Amino acid sequence: MSPNLYTLLQSRILILDGAMGTMLQERGMVPGECPELFGVNNPLILEDIHYQYMEAGADIIQSNTFGGNRFKLAEYGLQDRVAEINAEAIRIARAGARGKALVAASIGPSGKLLQPFGNADFAELYAAFTEQMLSCEKAGADLISIETMTDIGEMRAALIAACSNTRLPVIAHMTFEPGGRTLMGTDPLTALIIMEALQPLAIGANCSGGARELLPIIEEMGRYSSVFLSVEPNAGLPQLLGERTVFPDRPEEMAEYALKLRDVGANIIGGCCGTTPEHIKAIASTLRGLSPRKRTPRRIRALASRSQAVVLGEGKPLTFIGERINPTARKKLAQDIKEGRMQMVVDEARKQVEAGAAILDVNMGVPGIDEAMAMREAVVAVQAAVDVPLALDSTSAQAIEEGLQSFVGRPLINSTTGEDKQLEIILPLAKKYGAAVLGLCLDQNGIPERAEDRVEIARKIFEQAREYGLREEDIYIDCLVKTASAEQSQVFETLKALRMVKEEMALGTVLGVSNVSHGLPARELLNSTYLAMAWAAGLDLPIMNPFESRMMDANRAAAVLLNRDLNSLEFIEKYKDYKADKAQDSARIVRPNYCICQQCNIPELLENSEKIPLGVGNKAEEKNMKNPLSTLEIISQAVLQGDKGLLLEQVQKALDQEKIAPMEIVNKALIPGIERAGELYDQKKYFLPQLMLAAESMKDAFTLVKTRLSGEAEEHKGLIVLATVEGDIHDIGKNIVAILLENYGFKVLDMGKDVKAEVILDVAEKEKADIIGLSALMTTTMPRMQEVIQGVKARGMPCKIMVGGAVLNQEYADHIGADAYSEDARQAVLMAQRLLGGR
Repeated sequence: MSPNLYTLLQSRILILDGAMGTMLQERGMVPGECPELFGVNNPLILEDIHYQYMEAGADIIQSNTFGGNRFKLAEYGLQDRVAEINAEAIRIARAGARGKALVAASIGPSGKLLQPFGNADFAELYAAFTEQMLSCEKAGADLISIETMTDIGEMRAALIAACSNTRLPVIAHMTFEPGGRTLMGTDPLTALIIMEALQPLAIGANCSGGARELLPIIEEMGRYSSVFLSVEPNAGLPQLLGERTVFPDRPEEMAEYALKLRDVGANIIGGCCGTTPEHIKAIASTLRGLSPRKRTPRRIRALASRSQAVVLGEGKPLTFIGERINPTARKKLAQDIKEGRMQMVVDEARKQVEAGAAILDVNMGVPGIDEAMAMREAVVAVQAAVDVPLALDSTSAQAIEEGLQSFVGRPLINSTTGEDKQLEIILPLAKKYGAAVLGLCLDQNGIPERAEDRVEIARKIFEQAREYGLREEDIYIDCLVKTASAEQSQVFETLKALRMVKEEMALGTVLGVSNVSHGLPARELLNSTYLAMAWAAGLDLPIMNPFESRMMDANRAAAVLLNRDLNSLEFIEKYKDYKADKAQDSARIVRPNYCICQQCNIPELLENSEKIPLGVGNKAEEKNMKNPLSTLEIISQAVLQGDKGLLLEQVQKALDQEKIAPMEIVNKALIPGIERAGELYDQKKYFLPQLMLAAESMKDAFTLVKTRLSGEAEEHKGLIVLATVEGDIHDIGKNIVAILLENYGFKVLDMGKDVKAEVILDVAEKEKADIIGLSALMTTTMPRMQEVIQGVKARGMPCKIMVGGAVLNQEYADHIGADAYSEDARQAVLMAQRLLGGR
């Protein structure tokens, strides 16, 4: 890090530069041309743009390397010139800075979607970003600016690449949709928790519309962030005046909002699309001499998945880690893992989350398997099924690392001991991947009997974790429960140690509560009582079985008594019809080999004879025990959940055993399922990942059903020709639209990106398309849409035109004569259905 950068940020607001693409287009770059290569081929133009921003007051100028990764350059056949193009761009930026501004290497998205929504994995993205960043560092970049990330998973890969392979400070910017979440459903607080754990210099947001839209995002982050905040808004949403694209926010307007952004906590302020040196000059003049707003960091002890965070501590609900994805003494689950099916793993995940588990422990410890590969497959499968944080439970460092790479979020590593060799393996993994780590109070001598000695091991773990660069909120301690049947005198010693860890070190605490009752009858009585005692001693996260009714009762009661259930609202809702005599009976009810998944009300078999409390499902569950769902209802629910395994199994059953007609399966099960998924998306209860998984699952099921249509002609709702218009090489949004349209029954001819109007028209005319769908992400390529619309009219084609893209709005769609405008993939489906009259 520049020796003055951290000091500068503490003393004043730093100014970032503005748009690069806007300036390059004004200086001769044509739509469809590679911006990075244009800059290399026109060094004087690029150097002058950097110089203008420096002269306008920018403290940090960003290199023309936004699309300089191997995947984006491959779109122009330049994938072998990554090092050359990035190095030359940094050299030109340094020349333009004249030694008066720092140079940040701009790192943009890869254009790839992570699995299971696309075909990219962590390793591919990590390698591509590392290659680009090393080239920039070697060429003399002062810092790294990761920009316009829509997927927190891709941001995480880029951040880990930067922090693991360079010595440069990093600014990390996500981009948010109008509803305040990213395209893939991540809210600002969750994004902050995941990014801040990787300890960049600054986090924040860019693009995303104008400063008005980003103000509440930065304000939310400012309430919790302990790192610096950075923001680069667009100069408003673009508008088309005649043939010119205009960004509406004038320099003085952006300067006014820059002051508001500073007031909510921003430390670094610049501009994105549409901002010019004039905008940056106005911002710099307004902020000159102002010191940053003083913020008191609120340490957050939290874990996170892609789109939600579980925050622990005072004022937050009591929560726990579900323990049941563990093959120990569970033969059927172990066999499922050994065979690589992961169906029981996914079933357990869903049922535990429905029963109340906010975090899931994932253990793949089956002898004789490739545990690292099993962990990877399990993590991918579980996070596709449920959106909760995970605790990665293994004694294998390789398995832990596979899980850390595959999980999108901030997980907990379960676990390390106080042994030096274990700490040297696990702590670097926690630091590299931004994970929290669980330390067990044992070492080479075993578990100490005295609480004080356990606390000494905890202190050692804490001190070594800090030496490796972990924060206090990254460290959890398990004081370890001994069994009352064998070592009764040790039971309270654990609680004493737990209390000491909280009071002396203020660390997070985890406890496997049910260990206390091994070898004794009425285990649920001991477990629930001990759990209540542990909560009072300062426990943060018990590891427990969510299907034990007394444990769940103890949790809810403790939440009231510890003032963690505000106004007892959740307790009242759960127990408003409570009757003591029935409650006592329910605890003794045994359901041999049968339970109900409350999330979908699907009957499911359980291995062994296990106690499933009536409290999980209440009256609805009792009803479903007598009237289980039909196969068609199960199929519909499986679509809704995106559960491919269950879906294909039930479709096969419907076809082969129950002889249900293929089109009845489609009309009464598959279509209602996907429609319900769409409704939940519209209600903001589902996000894009869940909607895509539901659509993909339905596609697989429909493929199976089509094999039984007895030679009938394949039917579809309509033929849609889809393309990104000439000069525009952005296609992630268009690709997502294509996936959803196909899975809602439309036939899609995807022509790709940068497609000329004449080519689109020729294909649509030849194939007798019902709809032409056009996408554009760049303001300079928006007019190409009108060319297609005019061509359709000139040729007298009967097809409809649907347009979409981040820079579009309904007003522009009306202006160019489009038949429909969709703001996202779900709207594209609805608009296509409307255009074709609900066919």
